[in-house]
Amino acid sequence: MAIEVRIPTILRSYTGGAKVVDGTGDTLADLLTDLDSRHGGLRGRLITDAGTLHRFVNVYVNDEDVRFLGALDAKLSDGDSVTILPAVAGGAFGFAAAAAISSHSAAAAAISSHGTSSHSAAAVVAGDAVAAR
Repeated sequence: MAIEVRIPTILRSYTGGAKVVDGTGDTLADLLTDLDSRHGGLRGRLITDAGTLHRFVNVYVNDEDVRFLGALDAKLSDGDSVTILPAVAGGAFGFAAAAAISSHSAAAAAISSHGTSSHSAAAVVAGDAVAAR
């Protein structure tokens, strides 16, 4: 039984740089054990000491999140495709902060080039920060 496993960049050091590897197993747990036998250390990056998937790792079987398929007990079949994706930090707050910093820098540059008073400068920066939200 061949199952295609897509490996994220951060874990490719375990697969010799391979983006995709093949594995076997009747369940996700079996597949990860099989992969670990050929790519030592990979399973340890995905599974906690308690034997569950790390919460910052998302795994999909044929585009279905394994958390809804039984997690490590998710059944696999020949020809399935498994994708491993690490969760990415940041999100909406990160974008809002970047926008606020960017608009603050632009406002500060505009203020210094136009000689605006400090009260007007505070209003410009505050207005830009509100607009960024």
